[in-house]
Amino acid sequence: MKTKQYIIDRLKEPSTWRGLVLIATALGAKITPDQSEAVIMVGISIAGLIGVVTEG
Repeated sequence: MKTKQYIIDRLKEPSTWRGLVLIATALGAKITPDQSEAVIMVGISIAGLIGVVTEG
């Protein structure tokens, strides 16, 4: 359970999503700054939803 909570906590951090966007960009995915903001917002929303529906 601690690992699950650790992952959920990291997914709530904008820096995690920025890092994932940078890795994807380095691997060739082309996205605009607006798209990266949308990805971060969606990721934080999903992490929040996971936090609401789980015991964590």
